[in-house]
Amino acid sequence: MLQPPSGGAGSGTAARDSGLMSIGTVLNELREEFPEVTISKIRFLEAEGLVEPRRTPSGYRKFSARDLERLGHVLRMQRDHYLPLKVIREHLDAMERGEAVALPLVGRQRTPDDAPRSTEGRTVARVGRSELLAAAGIGEGDLAEWESYGLIAPLGDGVYDAEAVTVASLVAELGRFGIEPRHLRVMKAAADREAGLVDQVVAPLRRHRNPQTRAHAEARAKELAALAVKLHAALVQTALGVRLP
Repeated sequence: MLQPPSGGAGSGTAARDSGLMSIGTVLNELREEFPEVTISKIRFLEAEGLVEPRRTPSGYRKFSARDLERLGHVLRMQRDHYLPLKVIREHLDAMERGEAVALPLVGRQRTPDDAPRSTEGRTVARVGRSELLAAAGIGEGDLAEWESYGLIAPLGDGVYDAEAVTVASLVAELGRFGIEPRHLRVMKAAADREAGLVDQVVAPLRRHRNPQTRAHAEARAKELAALAVKLHAALVQTALGVRLP
């Protein structure tokens, strides 16, 4: 029932026509449009009920073309409209029921004419305070408390990095399990240390006069950040004695 907008993930590829796909194949398909998506992100979206892949008798996930299409919609609405997962889920479910539904006007809408703010040579998409509150589904009191603990910080002039929407949504989700913002300060401190380590590695490249070298620094920073996130997740799983399938 879903019909992806132009530029959908993995359109026209052989993998989508060959039946069920592994999570690795789905990841490769999605990365054509969403280079920073990870297996952990796909698993998280599954846990949130945005997609329901089949399982083999041995427990491996198998995704259909419909699953891939739905994941593309989810990632696109997060990227372009900063919608919270609850809103995205309700929107997609309505579409699959055949209802004519308009895209919810929540959060900042990204257009091709947007001119994101530049910070230290990097482009940063911006959302206003009211847009952040609406997109994450939180109140002023929540945001003020989270800012007091350093979990979210404005860029200036009352605007935020669009990633703040993701942070706010995750903090809210953890709160449903009884994990309070004050408990998350240790995670913020660990993230700051990891970011500092990545910055230390790429700083010489960022200071280089050659624009291509500076661009390479940003690519290297993204690569190192992805590896740091994977290592952090693996260490937490090891410490808890659990393993995500």
